Amino acid sequence: MARKAAAKTPVQPATSVLGPAPEVIAVHSHRIACDGGGGALGHPRVWLEMGEGAYVECPYCDRRFVRATGPGRGQTAPGVYEGSGGH
Repeated sequence: MARKAAAKTPVQPATSVLGPAPEVIAVHSHRIACDGGGGALGHPRVWLEMGEGAYVECPYCDRRFVRATGPGRGQTAPGVYEGSGGH
């Protein structure tokens, strides 16, 4: 008796199961503040310290902040503040 091959269901990428990948933002400072960028729909502003690492993630919105390569300071994403000041 021949076995019938079971129909394989296509494997879905992780992003469709877990939601979209977190936002990645390039920054020049090792100290970053994030408030989610949603105004009243954001989250409390938290200051994150990258230290010597290559990135740091916000514990509220999962944004990933990576060290920017190249010179200069560009415009950062909404809700992101760079530097040592507490603004």
